[in-house]
Amino acid sequence: FDALLTPLEWAGQATALIVVSGVFGILALFVFKYISWQAGIKSAKDRIKGHMIAIRLYQDDLVVVGKSVGSVLVRNLQYLGLNFGPFIPLAIPFVFVSAQFVVRYAYDPLPIVAADAPVMAGRGVMLEIELREGREAEIRDLKVTLPPGLRAVSPLARAPREGRAFQEFVAIAPGQHEIVFELGGVRETKLVVAGGEAPRSMQPRRVSSADWFAISDPNRWPALWPAEAAFASDSPFRVVAIAYPYRDQGWLPDGEFGILLTFVLASMLFGVVALKPLGVQI
Repeated sequence: FDALLTPLEWAGQATALIVVSGVFGILALFVFKYISWQAGIKSAKDRIKGHMIAIRLYQDDLVVVGKSVGSVLVRNLQYLGLNFGPFIPLAIPFVFVSAQFVVRYAYDPLPIVAADAPVMAGRGVMLEIELREGREAEIRDLKVTLPPGLRAVSPLARAPREGRAFQEFVAIAPGQHEIVFELGGVRETKLVVAGGEAPRSMQPRRVSSADWFAISDPNRWPALWPAEAAFASDSPFRVVAIAYPYRDQGWLPDGEFGILLTFVLASMLFGVVALKPLGVQI
């Protein structure tokens, strides 16, 4: 992704995002052509058209119209099934590609605050630590060490029943800082970027590799956060998170949702343009 996006970014991040999204859409369409039953899709579409014509021609015959309406509904279900099945494997690369876009373009570094400036409660950056299920009570023994470039503006608050801890802080120096977490002989870190130019990629969350199949909360999936290595499956830490400000995308929508929306719309638009040249039934 670095090699692919860097040359395009000379024309702006929006250009890189749209062009690569479009290329992905065309490639996904090409793959769809060969993993879907193209003849079946065409046949289902033709039969739907035929029943629609029958409804128009025999609109005074309620028996014919009723049968045709029922057939249209059945063929629509068949058509949706023929299209939906091949999209399931295509969703896998979609997740990986969209995650790369989010960690590159969605966030800006934390703002810098003067070292001696007073900060009111709620105006800093909230650090949240969550332990794995079954280890909640160990949160009492958690030790958090902030680097010199970050300053705590609240004590570390622990919630043993939930296995969570919270601390508010501000950045007082630009650069890449590592917050250190220690618990039960395990030492982990979370990268925090503040001030200056954003690095190649950055993410607000570091998650556990044990949550690959956390269906209830996809935001915990390691695949969505590729900028930092996931915690080992035996680590007591499940999630460590902060909140980065969203990067201004100009005329494109901001934030994770804006990146995903642009990705989906651009890939669909390029795909529609490529439908006939590729000879794809969809």
